[in-house]
Amino acid sequence: MTAADPAAANTVTTVFFSYSRADQKRALPLIRVLEDAGFKVWWDGLLGGGERFAHATADALDRAQAVVVLWSATSIDSHWVHDEATAGRDRRRLVPLSLDGSTPPLGFRQFQTIDLSRGGLRPGSPEMQQLVEAVAQLHDGAAPPVPPPRRTRRIDRRAILFSAGGVMLLGGAAASWRLGLLGGGGAKPNSVAVLPFDNMSSDPAQSYFADGLSAEVRAALARNVALRVVGQTSSDVFKSRAEDAKAIARKLDVRFLLDGNVRLAGPRVRVSAELIEGRSGFSRWSQTFDRSLDDIFAVQSEIANAVTAALGREVATPRRGAAVGGTQDVAAFDAYLRGRAAFALASGLATDREALARFEEAIARDPRFAAAHAARSRTLTAIANMQPQSPERRSLYDAAIAAARRAVELAPDLADAHSALGYVLVKGRLDIRGARDPYQRSYELGRGDPDVLGRFALYSANNGRFKEAEAAVAQATELDPLNARTFWNKGYVLFAARSYEEAITEMRQALALNPRMASVNGYIGYALMLLGRIDEAEQAILKEPSAMNQLPGVAIIARRRGQDARAREAFSKLVTEYGDNGLYQQAEVLAQWGDAAGALEALQKATVAGDSGLTLAAQDPLLDPIRKAPELSRLLRDLGFD
Repeated sequence: MTAADPAAANTVTTVFFSYSRADQKRALPLIRVLEDAGFKVWWDGLLGGGERFAHATADALDRAQAVVVLWSATSIDSHWVHDEATAGRDRRRLVPLSLDGSTPPLGFRQFQTIDLSRGGLRPGSPEMQQLVEAVAQLHDGAAPPVPPPRRTRRIDRRAILFSAGGVMLLGGAAASWRLGLLGGGGAKPNSVAVLPFDNMSSDPAQSYFADGLSAEVRAALARNVALRVVGQTSSDVFKSRAEDAKAIARKLDVRFLLDGNVRLAGPRVRVSAELIEGRSGFSRWSQTFDRSLDDIFAVQSEIANAVTAALGREVATPRRGAAVGGTQDVAAFDAYLRGRAAFALASGLATDREALARFEEAIARDPRFAAAHAARSRTLTAIANMQPQSPERRSLYDAAIAAARRAVELAPDLADAHSALGYVLVKGRLDIRGARDPYQRSYELGRGDPDVLGRFALYSANNGRFKEAEAAVAQATELDPLNARTFWNKGYVLFAARSYEEAITEMRQALALNPRMASVNGYIGYALMLLGRIDEAEQAILKEPSAMNQLPGVAIIARRRGQDARAREAFSKLVTEYGDNGLYQQAEVLAQWGDAAGALEALQKATVAGDSGLTLAAQDPLLDPIRKAPELSRLLRDLGFD
């Protein structure tokens, strides 16, 4: 198999890239070079929202034909990098690099290391070619020449953006507008996007504070029911892409942009903010706040109020919602922002535990910090989702429920608290009926939050309330038009409603925004299969990066083709690799195979094990062959479905 033969690769990950999170910025050019050379590269930034678990990493590592390890002064101390390098070494698949001239740790010095410290990161360098050649040798193929560096269009984010921190440039990585998915024009006069604030501090590690502050201002504006505020994911696309204001406003379909920067210096903070009119690129309002860090909460409110006032002529009778669930303790707020930044990495158990520690630190500083309790609940749920079925997992879910209930008690009007409670009741206790009120309340309070809307839409779809689901996901898509997750949610709602053609269209939009997103290819494959387009279905299934979603599709399609041995092999692998965590998927396969008794037995076992896949059962098209079975009807009633 040659490096440039993706068909021969059969969509299996060919390169696993291991690095320290602190080195990510310098790792990305290396990843791009390998991808441009034709290899399929797995790195932890590809983990989707549904794959916050260590199994995805282990699975990719086992499949890789080359394990590229980026050694540095930082990664040498990383247990994760050591473990991944050991796996590559033991399988004779290791390709070691040295980012800064660091000598690899003991146990890895017998391998020839490609030294990148003397200009090796330069596009087209001999070291880049050496990397491609080393990886190609492990694929039994000749190395292609290193492709020329990708061209990046560099344009000021707007014609003039001067502030106390100087000229700022923005950028990002979405390709949707190049594919014609989104267009400008016709922006509503009350629409605004809050761009990620730039970190102007001397310490790059302070970026979490600038990101968190822009998110808090965005949330404050979103509480104003008279405004349409673009969601964080779409806004963050422009964090490092150089674009002018008119282009950004057109792509986000908004009339106004709020931009800013933050400089932390000891106990002082300087925040510069500017409201730009998207059609002209000119400033409508700007102000610099030079305050004590203790006044940061007042600064957030002042920016939100000033923006609303500046939009006064476009927004009739604005109604502001009071800030809920926050804190006035600066140290608690700082810990909360650090926790949120760690949780957003979604790179596995280590960063989730770091996030949990930060949220608990925030709560220790201010026990009435409701937003921190809600964030703690989400993090505990994520950690529990990574655990096998066990008493420890149940205790984590119990703690998550208690945290969410505390958040609701402290801040009854905090949409995120109700959303967190509904989510963990469904995931942790399969309490479909008990989650109904929290989810409904989250929708009533959080119509300006695309994440809250998305969770409500999925819950509604799984309960057969498709009109509500479609309305919520349409709102989320309008608010967050560059977020692949919103298109995935929309596609899933349509899939559950048996609108397969429409579901495929929306899910392909999700892939255009994030080609490596987990679950999407799998569901496209299921939809094609249910339409009878078996060849296309198999092609999509084999592109699915999540084995949990790929193996059931392979087993079902193989049986439909009469390939019984291949079908049994895929099913056996599903049972062996996932055990009780895959009982629901086993039921789907058995139902599609026509084994009603086996499918119902697997569903009963899944109920005993608390398999969260059961939350799909009421509307899952893959269970339609047993839909009329009285045992299934009884099981669904017991779970609390209508």
